[in-house]
Amino acid sequence: METDILCNIFREVRARRPLLHHITNYVTVNDCANITLSTGAAPVMAHAKEEVEEMVGHAGALVINMGTLDTNLGESMLLAGNAANGRKIPVIFDPVGVGATRFRTAFASRLLNEVKVDVIKGNAGEIGVLAGADASVRGVDSGHMGGDPVVICRDLSAMTGATVVMSGASDIVCGKERTYIVDNGDPMMGRISGTGCMAASVIAAFAAVHPGYPEASATALAAFGIAGEHASVRCQGPGSFKPALFDAMAALSPEVLAREARIRQQ
Repeated sequence: METDILCNIFREVRARRPLLHHITNYVTVNDCANITLSTGAAPVMAHAKEEVEEMVGHAGALVINMGTLDTNLGESMLLAGNAANGRKIPVIFDPVGVGATRFRTAFASRLLNEVKVDVIKGNAGEIGVLAGADASVRGVDSGHMGGDPVVICRDLSAMTGATVVMSGASDIVCGKERTYIVDNGDPMMGRISGTGCMAASVIAAFAAVHPGYPEASATALAAFGIAGEHASVRCQGPGSFKPALFDAMAALSPEVLAREARIRQQ
């Protein structure tokens, strides 16, 4: 990806400060709000079905995360998703734990049938389950996935029309015509809870300002991964890593992003 595209997308996030409406889980909600602020966007966490459609009216993107899914929350997600479709703002779906229980799997299927999702972000097990591959999920963690991950991401993208992001040691981003591999990141990011949820927030910030969702997603993951690399150098362990991650994301500049991003097109 050309460096001027990376820089321009990031500058737009900081200049426009899009509002990101989250319907997310209570485990990582504060982390998602803080990484949104550190990225340069603005968070709102609203899940009551009485207000989600109105709140979407103010937002530049919608994040749906089913990490602590229940029936009422699911109804709010569907209402907000359809309102976002009506406003033509991007919907980012994090299908946390899909495949672990029948309830989660059925809801993810329903949401993908009733809402046009623009970006699906999940771990290997979650993406594999949605694509119908040989995959499993243990709790909310990836279990296993058989097959070529790039092919599986492309299959799911073709099935849903969404840009598909599979997180891992190297992140895979598949759109209709383009596939990117993002090699930024640090193992310390896997030693705290919430980095997957935070990644969806960062993707939403970039998707809110750039309609090329594969490029927006790859740029977001590179930025988040670089922040993780910088934070790892400064921290002494998981406890000090999280605040260092917020600091590093806030301090990241478009120039550093362009210089340190490791994005390959495949």
